[in-house]
Amino acid sequence: MKIVFMGTPEFARKSLKRLYEDNYNIVGVFTGADKPRNRGMKLSMCPVKELALEQNTPVFDPTALNVDTITSLNPDIIVVVAYGKILPKSILDIPPLGCVNIHGSLLPKYRGAAPIQHAILNGETTTGVTSIYMDVGMDDGDIILTKSTHIGDDDTSENLFERLGVLGSELLSETLLAISNNTAPRIPQNHDNATFAPMLKKDMSPIDWNNTAFYIKNKVRAFIPWPVATMELQGKILKVYSVEATNNQTGKFSGTIIGEVLDGLEIACADNSLIIRSIQAPNGKIMSILDYLKGNPLYEK
Repeated sequence: MKIVFMGTPEFARKSLKRLYEDNYNIVGVFTGADKPRNRGMKLSMCPVKELALEQNTPVFDPTALNVDTITSLNPDIIVVVAYGKILPKSILDIPPLGCVNIHGSLLPKYRGAAPIQHAILNGETTTGVTSIYMDVGMDDGDIILTKSTHIGDDDTSENLFERLGVLGSELLSETLLAISNNTAPRIPQNHDNATFAPMLKKDMSPIDWNNTAFYIKNKVRAFIPWPVATMELQGKILKVYSVEATNNQTGKFSGTIIGEVLDGLEIACADNSLIIRSIQAPNGKIMSILDYLKGNPLYEK
């Protein structure tokens, strides 16, 4: 089976690595262009490109994604994992076995660019990965197989990405085996049950204390590692990395600082209070908020 693979981040790299381990013939890899990263802003390759070059696989950037290029590669199937682009019908129609996508949710829930983040943001306790046959719509093709996993109370998008990346690579392996054996199911999605997960934006970071403590905790978890939830304290914008929702109904206005407690800073929300545990000040490192307050006391003594 000759495969063209399309993907960019570490989530996709895990699936590409599994394809190499399963000894598939990867005839080409389409991935994101090199981008400036870190403080030096030097151009660096994405995880998928690094792996493909290590394996001496031809690599193409998105500008080369056209009918002529794909036709010249003559793939039996196209595999797409976190590529970030919708393929036109002219491309979808080329491989005889179709185009398969590994998506980071249990479809039809959370179609779109940020399914993992929105699952946490909405307080889901279960999520997973789905393999689908692609069509011209966004994540709405027929379902092949799924794998699910529990979302823990302290899971963040960062560690859930890691876990689902591994799960997705296993699902891809099982999906291609089923397609090879002509045993792959084809289950139409119930579009009435579809929900959507648009990309997160930087301006979504500020915490609104008028929300419930449970929602704010979910937001903090969902926004790690990016864009990271923020709060204002003493005129500074702090990134928030760890919190705990309480059952304490303070009777105070939302956003009121209740005070320092054993494991953090207690703040009133729409219902109960929230304990802020760890933060990052501008140009600082992630630290306990109690340690931060030692150098930046709330009240003059």
